[in-house]
Amino acid sequence: LSEVLASSLVSSVNHALGKLLDIWHQIGIKEEMQLERMQAVKQHIENLLNEMITEECQLKERIESSIERRKKELTSLRNELSLDPYLAEEGISILQMEKDLRLALDATLKEKNERLEELKQLQQQDEKLCAELFTTPYYIPTGSIPSRLQLEELKEHVRMRSDEKKRRLEVFLELRNEIRQYNEEIGHTPDSTLEKEVLSDDEEPFCLTNKNIEALQTLVNKLQLKKGSVISTREALKGKVQLLWNRLRWPVEKQEQCKMNIKGSITQELLRLEELKKENLKGVIGKVRQELDLYWEKCLYSTEQKSAFHPYYDDNFTEDLLNQHDEEVMKMKLLYEKNKALYDGIAKWEATWKQFMELEKKSTNPNRLVNRGGTLLKEERERSKIHKLLTKLGEDLKRSIESWEKEQGCNFLIKGQRFLDYMANQWEQHKLKKEQERLTKKEDSAVLKTPMKRHAGSTTQTPLKTRKASIWSFELYSRISELQTPELRTEQSTMYLIWNQKCTIR
Repeated sequence: LSEVLASSLVSSVNHALGKLLDIWHQIGIKEEMQLERMQAVKQHIENLLNEMITEECQLKERIESSIERRKKELTSLRNELSLDPYLAEEGISILQMEKDLRLALDATLKEKNERLEELKQLQQQDEKLCAELFTTPYYIPTGSIPSRLQLEELKEHVRMRSDEKKRRLEVFLELRNEIRQYNEEIGHTPDSTLEKEVLSDDEEPFCLTNKNIEALQTLVNKLQLKKGSVISTREALKGKVQLLWNRLRWPVEKQEQCKMNIKGSITQELLRLEELKKENLKGVIGKVRQELDLYWEKCLYSTEQKSAFHPYYDDNFTEDLLNQHDEEVMKMKLLYEKNKALYDGIAKWEATWKQFMELEKKSTNPNRLVNRGGTLLKEERERSKIHKLLTKLGEDLKRSIESWEKEQGCNFLIKGQRFLDYMANQWEQHKLKKEQERLTKKEDSAVLKTPMKRHAGSTTQTPLKTRKASIWSFELYSRISELQTPELRTEQSTMYLIWNQKCTIR
């Protein structure tokens, strides 16, 4: 094709030169001038061709320079993108090579921009998910262009974080529902920051970290245990309230009515049962205290001994207070039953002592001396009998109590003091009282009145003489009585009183 074009070009030049020669002949230009003009045409054609050659050479150089520049850019860019080096097609012109390099560079730049845009979106998703899950984002050096492998790994990382968020969110919602349910059932009020944050209605999302999820699971476990404990406590309280109802002998209808009034959460039910138990405890403890008072009286407890049991005066009616009273009643009951023979003996001795004191009081009444019908003798015999019984009871009790004290290693107390001391003290007080009465009578006998004159021949004793004789007889009797046994003193006392009665009648 180029040879044809060259031949055509030569033919065109020859044809043009032929026309120029014809024109020059017609004009009449001389041959020398025609040669000059032909030389000018040649020069003009050569200059034109040289200019064209120069321009085309410059074009070639520009294309070659562009090829080198684009090769460098493409090589650097493909290295950044972790792509294999670009291999140019062999045997092509430089123009085609430049075009191929330009297209390859454009494609590589497009891939770079696409990767950067994809990286930006994936990193935004990854950072958001990792912030919510409190995990480490996928690391790609800042300013670098991610490889296809890195982008795939980042995509997988985002997908896994998204799945993890979904899983944790499901766990969170399930745990939150359980927490709300437990709180409603047991009446629990959120007290920790974590609980308040979980149950808050704020739009701010809850941080779904593993630590927070574990903390929520721990909280649910605690609430579950608390619910179980509260339920156990409720059942135990119901049992205790039922026992209290049984002790109070409440009718079944009244019990059922109380059960129907218990509504609300388990905690509210517990509070109601506690109040119900407390109300019932007041009545039960009152009855137990009555029983305790009875045993205290049976065991002859003093006020100080009773006061030592402080729960008796406690108005905070609790189960512990009831247990303390039950233990005290049991202790007193065992004490009484174990020593019932001693307490019965003491009660008998006390009753006999009271009877003896009444007879002693009668014996000091002067009006009894004017009674007739042998009443005085009967009283003295009765007093002697009671005295013997009292002495025997005292001796029996002394032996029994001394034996008990030896076995137990402590004193046997009644009314806050050792009974043997109490019994001895009673006799001592009685002896002192008798001695005081004797001294009083002796002082009265020392006051003598002036005797009245009597008629001549009268043999009737004056009251003064009668009194002297009576006083002398009583003093003599008292001094002799101090040297005798109680039984002998009783017999002589009877004889003396009979004799004194006769003297008075005369």
